Amino acid sequence: MELKDAEKLISKSKVCFIGSVDKDGYPYIKAMLKPRKRNSIKEFWLSTNTSALRTRQYIDNSQACLYFYKKGLINYRGVMLKGNMQVLEDEESKRSIWRKGDKIFYKGGVKDPDYCVLKFTAESGKYYCNLKKFDFNIDG
Repeated sequence: MELKDAEKLISKSKVCFIGSVDKDGYPYIKAMLKPRKRNSIKEFWLSTNTSALRTRQYIDNSQACLYFYKKGLINYRGVMLKGNMQVLEDEESKRSIWRKGDKIFYKGGVKDPDYCVLKFTAESGKYYCNLKKFDFNIDG
């Protein structure tokens, strides 16, 4: 397995599952649209509400994971990335992933106080394909 296989799967995914940890140490999973921006397999940016439960969980505990998958007719492939999530509320970060249609959700535009950016930085991952698992670390 090469990292390019995992990156290819991520590029084709339309959905991203994000994982957080609650105050009692239990995992929470949420399906979201794919990240708005990414830097290879290392960094991912997603948009969300400042008031969201997940946002509070990431502020309290930055440990997180992302999961992408592709289900074929015969095989199933998945990539799980483990790392840390930052909640960014600065205007530059918000502008960097803003899309015209976001005004539907955030009436105040980029400056809407309920709009923020989640930045995930991966440390390691697992790639699953054809009944085999591959662990990998992410450098840099």
